[in-house]
Amino acid sequence: MRRPIFVALCLTGTVALSACQKNSDAEVQRALKDVNVIDESNLSDIMLTVGDPNEAVAYFGRVVNDNPDRIDAKRGLGKSLIRAGRAPEAASVWRQVVAHPEANNEDRVSLADALIRSNDWQGAEAELNKVPPTHETFERYRLEAMVADSKKQWKKADSFYEIAAGLTTKPAGVYNNWGFSKLSRGDAAGAEKLFIQALTFDPNQFTTKNNLVLARGAQRKYDLPVVKMTQTEKAELLYTMGLAAIKQGDVSVGKQLLREAIDTHPQHFETAARSLAALEA
Repeated sequence: MRRPIFVALCLTGTVALSACQKNSDAEVQRALKDVNVIDESNLSDIMLTVGDPNEAVAYFGRVVNDNPDRIDAKRGLGKSLIRAGRAPEAASVWRQVVAHPEANNEDRVSLADALIRSNDWQGAEAELNKVPPTHETFERYRLEAMVADSKKQWKKADSFYEIAAGLTTKPAGVYNNWGFSKLSRGDAAGAEKLFIQALTFDPNQFTTKNNLVLARGAQRKYDLPVVKMTQTEKAELLYTMGLAAIKQGDVSVGKQLLREAIDTHPQHFETAARSLAALEA
């Protein structure tokens, strides 16, 4: 009588062991899936920041192809295409993103950015108009300022630039763009102040230094501003100043500045030498 009971107990133990094994396998698979998600998330972050833009495009393109409903992958693809300088393709991807049920206001702002980079200012304005006024972000107001600038709505542009500058801890780019806007309107003095402000936040930005020299040149201020610069940068800024002087009709001053640029440059300054030779000829 005891043997059948023993067999039954063994069978029960086998079934239990089998069930435990299945549960264990399921848990392992779930754990591996979680690890894969973490690894993929880390890889996505790397691709969006330090990775090669074209490699990032290929990576996110594969993920989107395998998972066409994943909005995070499409966002990654859109951002990567922008980094790779492929704005029209990025705009197409961001249109897919904003059509997704999980899309948010920031996605529409990203679409507007891609449209501006594609020179579709009208389309960008239309997208920004769909963003509610409660969505107050740096990126939104930066783009609003650029759109207002393109329409020569100066008061509006100034207001948006000011708001955007107050919404970031790194406003150097905003002040530079705002200064360039002022310079294009003929307000060189106002532009100079904004370029100086930009350099207080990012003293290494050569584009801003060059813009500052242009603003000073437009006011016939032909001495270099007191800003941080390398020897090569000093030569290039003297060259810019020289061209600004010549444009203002101060040719002799311009020639002298070109000579200073050639003498200052640590190597042969071919561009400045050619300009000076053309003037003296």
